[in-house]
Amino acid sequence: MCGGQSYTTCVVVLARPRESKKRFSLFGEIGPYKVQFPDLEKHTEYVPEPSRACKVCRGMSMVYGISVRIGRLAVISIFLLNSGCASLMSSAASGFADNLSAAVLNQNDPETVRDGAPAYLLLLDSFLEGSPDDPALNAAAANLYATYGAVFAEDPERARRLTERARRYSSKAMCVKYKPSCDWVGMPFDEYSATLDGLGEKHADFVYAHGVASLTYIRAHSDDYVALAELPHMEALLTRYLEISGGESDGSVYTFLGILATLRPPALGGEMEKGRAYFERAIEISGGRDLSAKVEFARGYARTLYERELHDTLLQEVMAADAEVPGFTLTNVLAQRDAAELLAGADDYF
Repeated sequence: MCGGQSYTTCVVVLARPRESKKRFSLFGEIGPYKVQFPDLEKHTEYVPEPSRACKVCRGMSMVYGISVRIGRLAVISIFLLNSGCASLMSSAASGFADNLSAAVLNQNDPETVRDGAPAYLLLLDSFLEGSPDDPALNAAAANLYATYGAVFAEDPERARRLTERARRYSSKAMCVKYKPSCDWVGMPFDEYSATLDGLGEKHADFVYAHGVASLTYIRAHSDDYVALAELPHMEALLTRYLEISGGESDGSVYTFLGILATLRPPALGGEMEKGRAYFERAIEISGGRDLSAKVEFARGYARTLYERELHDTLLQEVMAADAEVPGFTLTNVLAQRDAAELLAGADDYF
């Protein structure tokens, strides 16, 4: 069910064949909606066949939500808020945060992370009760809520609640650190893009947190065409993040951008070759150690263009790789689960 008749400039996102249900995904299935895309010179309306589910947001591994930033932001904020000896506690918190992040990223059992994370969610909430305007603490909470809501909340209603909270926290952090962002909600794309020029290096962590929270929010609210219309805004935000953060070393952001570039088919403005370049850059940055980039390359580019040979080659490389790589073990385990599902359904898809 598309939006009202007043939305005359729109496209209906092309349905791709339904893929198998994925437990660990950042973006899931959605219905057909009319969405405004500012980069399309000519807007086209395409009504998908009733038998095909409309899908603008594909699976995205939890690599994007779980990162070193989560541990460092959360734990450092918690320690410093309760210490009169900032220098000493900063050092202690930094070490603990690094160890916590390493333990999570090197965990080969995702269910252990799922079962342990809620304690940290409640801990962050308790500190936000006392310091609701602390930007670092809000960003930390946004990261963790976004990750948990997108990856581990199997109930759709619960995922919506968790990602709404993530979005609220990230918006608060951005608003405190960068006043123009206080008006981002509902802002037209051109005006929004203009506000990004004022972002600098000091805003990088908060921009990252807001980008992750916003994308998981869109996934959980995928039946809301207003939420879907924010996808171009998020692409612009992540591109700006790379510019202000020295993000050439952050392969996960390039994977994000690759997914966003290939969400739509070429006929509706999808930029397949641009997306391929992003995916290849992500693989290059990690030296092939981050298997999720290859999975998303296969899912977003190879499947959309029906390149079976590339699709199978990428996924077979993922399955043949050793998942236990320092800093990537958890995400690689999840990537191999996804790769196995995609390969199993390849004959039906192609």
